[in-house]
Amino acid sequence: MKVGALKGIFPELPKIQETPKQNENGFGEMLTDLVKGVNQNQIDSQSLTKDFLAGENVELHEVMIAGEKAKTSMELLMEIRNKAVDMYKELTRIPV
Repeated sequence: MKVGALKGIFPELPKIQETPKQNENGFGEMLTDLVKGVNQNQIDSQSLTKDFLAGENVELHEVMIAGEKAKTSMELLMEIRNKAVDMYKELTRIPV
């Protein structure tokens, strides 16, 4: 049995560039894109669940995969938020 890549399970994060250069997309825009991706995962999961319950041509495993994808991406977003808050708290403690 061939196991495929885990591409698509986690929200797409920008790749780190080897040479530092001026990037138009800042940290705020990266977080905005991440939140939009998590929101889309939640919407997709909800839509598949409704279609399954309505008797549409949706398999149970598709519903479960979409639900887990939405859950995992939400957990990742929450951990990023927690780390950002911890970082902010630590930076405010540094004396100037």
